[in-house]
Amino acid sequence: MEMETSHSRLVRLHEEEFEVQKPSKEGWRSAIYIIAVEIAERFAYWGIAGNLIIYLITVLHEPTVDAAKSVNVWSGVAHLSPLVGAFIADSYLGRYRTILYSSFIYLAGLLTVTLTTESSKLLFFISLYLVAIGQGGHKPCAQAFGADQFDEENVKEVEAKKSFFNWWYLGTCIGGSSGLLIVTYTQHNIGWMVGFALPTIAMSFALVTFLSKRKSYVKQASGGSPFTRIAQVLVAAARKWRLSCTTPVEDEERVPLSRTNQFKFLDKAAIKDEVDEQRENKWRLCSTAQVEEVKLLIRLIPIWLTTIMYAVADGQIATFFTKQISTVNTNLTPTIKIPPASIQVIVPFISILIIPFYDRIFVPAARKLTGIPTGITTLQRIGVGIFLSVVSMVLAALVETKRLKIASQLGPEDAPMIPMSMWWLVPQFAIFGVADMLSLAGLQELFYDQMPDGMRSMGSAAFLSILSMGNFANNFIIFFIEMFRPEWLAGDLNHSRLDNYYWVLAGLGALWLVFYLIVSKRFIYRKIHG
Repeated sequence: MEMETSHSRLVRLHEEEFEVQKPSKEGWRSAIYIIAVEIAERFAYWGIAGNLIIYLITVLHEPTVDAAKSVNVWSGVAHLSPLVGAFIADSYLGRYRTILYSSFIYLAGLLTVTLTTESSKLLFFISLYLVAIGQGGHKPCAQAFGADQFDEENVKEVEAKKSFFNWWYLGTCIGGSSGLLIVTYTQHNIGWMVGFALPTIAMSFALVTFLSKRKSYVKQASGGSPFTRIAQVLVAAARKWRLSCTTPVEDEERVPLSRTNQFKFLDKAAIKDEVDEQRENKWRLCSTAQVEEVKLLIRLIPIWLTTIMYAVADGQIATFFTKQISTVNTNLTPTIKIPPASIQVIVPFISILIIPFYDRIFVPAARKLTGIPTGITTLQRIGVGIFLSVVSMVLAALVETKRLKIASQLGPEDAPMIPMSMWWLVPQFAIFGVADMLSLAGLQELFYDQMPDGMRSMGSAAFLSILSMGNFANNFIIFFIEMFRPEWLAGDLNHSRLDNYYWVLAGLGALWLVFYLIVSKRFIYRKIHG
């Protein structure tokens, strides 16, 4: 019996819901608009997130550690909610409609954040989480929707899509850095309400830009619940666990995904037995393509788990790194003082400088040496970024030790600002700029490419959930440190031992890097038949 593949089912549903559209040979014509939308959305997001810890401390009067926890929880929810948004997109609405509807929610959240500034703490947090919900539908679909504009059956378009992920990340950096610079400056020099109004304007621009190209987009149809297809394979394999033969019934030439030898026990779900001969039951007999889709998901789980500590380290940029900066001299000139949160712009700025070099010079040169289309494998790229994150945490610990030494010479009666230049802390931000360009862009590409066709939005959401788990794991680590070493994270950073906290993160990051190297060595990339 011939089983329907995920690809054929996606095409059928696509034809039913939309007028049939083939991806343009020039996918960039639509993709560039979606990158512009991402730039505006990142401006809005980092306009809210970048200076949030300072707002919570100075306006809402939360203690430093509590403010850091609040930021971690909100950021965790913002990066976890895309799992829900992606599920809705892949199962019911499709990416286009999900982006559209969530943009209105996003905009409503930003508007209410602006209106509730300096009025009600409760209303402010409700509005803040409304922004997180809006991002939950927008963020996982926008990137996948942009990649959808390229024809996977055209070699040149496939190469262009590989480049798209680098330029997509460049767009996120441009938007994020602009938000950090412009919004934080406005918040510190004009007012918080005006500062929060700028992200609202940016998101309005994003919505208008997105709609302006609506007639030319390639719109993939929703393909039904992906979890049902996964469950069918697991149930079918479990019901046939006693069978010893693992030869699938489908002609391998007709399977879009080539068979792999990992997780052979799942192949039993594609074996036709006597019961299957009598009647068709999708919970007893699955296609080989369906089985291979589940294998793709299982292979990504160890990568997901071993990159969480990277996200923990990355979470320091908007929390303790920013709080550190607020205790030192941030004067660029005798008359120009930089808002502490604006220093975060170094991270995306470094990425902006490196991405064109990486995409146009490094990749072609490395391709000639390795024969790999992307120069180095995606997992190698991610691994180098994880290593650099550990280096950044080590450097942060060393600089914090020096900062505390200077602070100890001031005495308890001195002001919290210490005579130390912000340039001492710039390298730890800069190293993370390189790390993010490698690891974050690499993870985005990996979780898109290695996902089944009908779960590409879920792939983007799975990547974002790594950042979410990093935020929650960060709070978990803080909880244990407060329990056993509360003096490390005292309210006054000048009389705490934040350097020891950084050493803990560096040690855990190094340990998780070892785990990552082990699992990435055994990883099998998605193989398309033929």
